[in-house]
This record gives sequence, structure tokens and C-alpha cells, in this order.
Amino acid sequence: MKDISFLGETPLERLTALMEKLRSDTGCPWDKEQTFETIAPYTIEEAYEVREAITQNDMAALKEELGDLLFQVVFHSQMASENDAFNLTDVCDALTEKMVRRHPHVFGDGDDRSAKEQTKAWETMKAEERKEKSKDGSILSDVAIALPALMRAEKLQKRAARVGFDWPDLTGVIDKIKEEADELKDASMTLDADEIEAETGDLLFAVTNLARRLNVDPEKALRRTNDKFVKRFNYIELKAKESDLDINDLSLDEMEAYWQEAKS
Repeated sequence: MKDISFLGETPLERLTALMEKLRSDTGCPWDKEQTFETIAPYTIEEAYEVREAITQNDMAALKEELGDLLFQVVFHSQMASENDAFNLTDVCDALTEKMVRRHPHVFGDGDDRSAKEQTKAWETMKAEERKEKSKDGSILSDVAIALPALMRAEKLQKRAARVGFDWPDLTGVIDKIKEEADELKDASMTLDADEIEAETGDLLFAVTNLARRLNVDPEKALRRTNDKFVKRFNYIELKAKESDLDINDLSLDEMEAYWQEAKS
């Protein structure tokens, strides 16, 4: 490994110095032309790659992907520093202060709490912080628009449920899903693309609500189904190959038969 001690004494100092160099006049042309907007998609991508490494239980990959995600934090902090907004030290200080404030039972005079009690207290503190920062006073205002739609739907529903805006039981949610499915069916008959899209969204939102009420992570559940679909479809492809056929040569009935084999 090339000697990089000249960049600083600690790993974080070296990483910060490296980022400064990359963005300097004598740095990398690509890094120099980036903005918060152009880097944001990479930040999201790296977070998903961290999730993938965890899912695969690959510790070597997790170490690498966490590094890539950290680099995104350093990148954004460097660009902010160039605008005299904040730097990486400010980011670390703000995070530390917030974590200390949210853990009075650890760093203050708060009583010992169970994990459940701490979760409730945490949400209360976050709600107060949101109220102070909210521009319009809405409890939904800081649910990030850039979140994946399924995740944002769940968060919006959880926020609304905290003030009692929720179905009293599962029956109401299931009836809502049936209602939305019927409305989507009716919309499909109109061939109105905008209406079909709207009703599709309503149905997905209702199904997400049911998952939330059943304590199911809808994102995780859908990923599981995606993986299951891939495995079963791969089986169809394999059976076609074993018969020296292209999958395009299989009829729908043949593919369905192989699908049922894969299920069993």
C-alpha cells in the first residue's frame, strides 16, 4: 500500500485531506465538477449497497461499502466547507450533541429505561425537534420526499397514526384494499393513464397500511417476494435450457407448469 501518512495522522484526517486534494485546483477533474445534486444519487446508491452487504452477511463487503458511504459524507461536507456552510467536524459535533441529548438515561440524570421505554422517549424527543424545525407545523413536513415511495408511505402512515388518524382494526384496512382494487379495475376499463396511475398508487398505499398494521416491513416483504420470483423464473429458464429450447419458445402453459414445479 502506498504511504499516505503525509495526508494526516488519523484515518479521518487523511480522508478529509484526500477529499480536499481531490476538489482542489490540482485535483481530479471529475470530483471538482460535482455538486450536491450530482452526488446525491451516489449517496443513495452506496446506502443500498451497504444494505446488500448486510443481507449477504458479507463482512468484507460491508467494510468496503461502509467506507464508500463514509466517503459520501466526506464529499458533501467538503463541498459545504467550500461554501462556508459547515465542515466534517461540524457534522460530527452536531451528531454527537444530538445523540447525547436523545440519551439522557445514559449521559444525564434520566432513569434507567427498557428498550421499549427508550423507543417511546426517543420518538417523543424527535417529535419535539420536528415541531421546532417545521416550517408549516405539520407532523408530516419532514418525511423526506426523496425516500423510496414504499418507505415514505409507511412513514407517513406511522406519523398520522400517532395522532389517532388510523383504522381502528384490520377489517377497515382490508375493506379499503378491496375498495381500491375495485376502483383500479374500473379505472383500467377507461384506459385513462392518469386515472389508472392514481388508483394504482391508492392500492399500493392501502396494502402498505395493512403491512404496517401487521408489523411487516413492506420494503423487506417485497424484496423477499422479488427474490422468490427470480428463483422461480430462473428455474423456468433452466428447464428450457435442459430441453435445448429458448425460453421464448415455451408456451405460457409450459412456463406455468415449470413455475408450479419450482414452487413445490
